[in-house]
Amino acid sequence: MGGKEKKCIGIIFGGESNEHYVSISSAKTVFEALISKTNIDRFRVKAFYINENGVWLNNDQSLKLLKENSRNATTDKYQLLPKGEINFLNNIEFQSIDIWFPLLHGLNGEDGAIHGLLKFTQKPMVGGGILGSALGMDKILMKKIFSHLEIPQVNYLAIQNQNLGDDSVKNNLSVEIIEKLNLPVFIKPANSGSSLGISKAKNKSEIIRALQKAYAIDSRIIVEEGLDVRELECGIIGNLKLYSSEIGEVSYSTDWYDYNSKYSMNNQIIIPADIDSQISEQIKKIAIRSCRELNIYGFARVDFFLEKISNKIFLNEINTIPGFTSKSMFPMLWEASGLNINQLVAKLIDISLD
Repeated sequence: MGGKEKKCIGIIFGGESNEHYVSISSAKTVFEALISKTNIDRFRVKAFYINENGVWLNNDQSLKLLKENSRNATTDKYQLLPKGEINFLNNIEFQSIDIWFPLLHGLNGEDGAIHGLLKFTQKPMVGGGILGSALGMDKILMKKIFSHLEIPQVNYLAIQNQNLGDDSVKNNLSVEIIEKLNLPVFIKPANSGSSLGISKAKNKSEIIRALQKAYAIDSRIIVEEGLDVRELECGIIGNLKLYSSEIGEVSYSTDWYDYNSKYSMNNQIIIPADIDSQISEQIKKIAIRSCRELNIYGFARVDFFLEKISNKIFLNEINTIPGFTSKSMFPMLWEASGLNINQLVAKLIDISLD
């Protein structure tokens, strides 16, 4: 240790979003990396679990959850604590934290809300800031900015300020979608992750059902043309200078890359992807540029489509707090690029201190 005091890392995980349990899995991976033989002399951990009602649990309870091997009755018991019973200010022992490591996927995490809260502690944090997180989370704003910058994307239609509880509104929108976009289409909540709330629709009745499904998660919806594509992903880390990982490809057995494909089934992960070197370099260049334009730094995963028939590249989206689960692409991309999970977590903390 050379006499250096250990840095206290504050992991925040769980949350009220529909990616609650994905966040727990990510936090467990990061926790194990921080207490690994590689890092144990550099870091100590405090943890803050937020249950599905938004209640913050203290460090002892949160660490107990992180040390569990699987989801069990203890996790479910924590959900019984009603909203408002515990004030997070009483449990967020920020005075002893040196660096925050927020791992809240989706609502109140990836959208920049947690970054705004933690900014008041005046402690550094792993990952991006408020603006980049908010823009990266919101698919409508992100796509509008990329359209302005002429970054290639599939054709899309944004839906907002519409009452999709009204059948006539859904009917009119389905007609507009069919008129403006080629079928099939993907209909997505503007603010969600892990493919939750997303549907593939091939006709009017499926479009109407898909709109209702997305609307249950977010009143703002994005509709995209569904091309015949390969799914490619790229990891980004850095601060003043951004670095790209190898390009990875996910080959899945389902019709499209839905939630079950991401977390429940055995996909074929190919890293590096079997693509032309020029395409690979183009993807890395677009990934870094898109993160820069949205003020995204720290770490992110940038997802692309490669159209099979034309070999054209389309930027899909940027994930500002990508998963760290055993099935998550982000740590696999960096493992293939020379950073194992223990090294990657330490590197992200070092970047936060730059």
